[in-house]
Amino acid sequence: MRLFLFPLLMLLSACASAVPSEQSPRILAMGDSLLAWHSLAGKSISDTVARELQEPVVDRSVSAARIIYKLPISGAAGMNIRKQYTPGKWDWVIVNGGGNDLWLGCGCFACNRKMDKLVSADGRNGAIPGMLSELRATGAKVIYVGYLRSPGVGSLIEHCRDEGNELEARIEKLAALDEGIHFLSLKDMVPFGDRSYHALDMIHPSVKASSEIGRKIAGIIQAN
Repeated sequence: MRLFLFPLLMLLSACASAVPSEQSPRILAMGDSLLAWHSLAGKSISDTVARELQEPVVDRSVSAARIIYKLPISGAAGMNIRKQYTPGKWDWVIVNGGGNDLWLGCGCFACNRKMDKLVSADGRNGAIPGMLSELRATGAKVIYVGYLRSPGVGSLIEHCRDEGNELEARIEKLAALDEGIHFLSLKDMVPFGDRSYHALDMIHPSVKASSEIGRKIAGIIQAN
């Protein structure tokens, strides 16, 4: 499954804007490498959303970012997804995260305590519900994007599958509590044995996957 990053690529970040027009942006993106990947080439998920909607998307996602992150380094606030938020007149906030907390925080082994800190079993408590509550308090609607699954072939994060499924099941419960939160699951996107949805590292999304995810997000915005 697509939960985490290659250590050698952890510092690659986006912090960019996909802006095809001069209108005031109303869409903000926050998260980790799922969103940030391909940003330098203008082919990230946010870039696709911007092109599909023909309006600007401000993308503050950073590769290796976590939901729960304390790093005493000046200028590293973007590594905490919650702190990627930028004040603005946002109608929509696209957000993902949690995978790096599990993979980098507990190696996807004995992660029950970390999982509960992220989001409780009923979806009502934890860092993720707290973050989404803050976003919703601004009046924005939220699209929470899940992770890609591996296609049944080698991936460094294959052992994180069960933890990833549990995390997303809890987020799905959270989204059901608020009609202004839309959970976009990607668990059925990748056909078995199809490598075309992943980059060569079998962790990050390919351009094809980023484009398809971006179109799905744009569809949610257009329908709501």
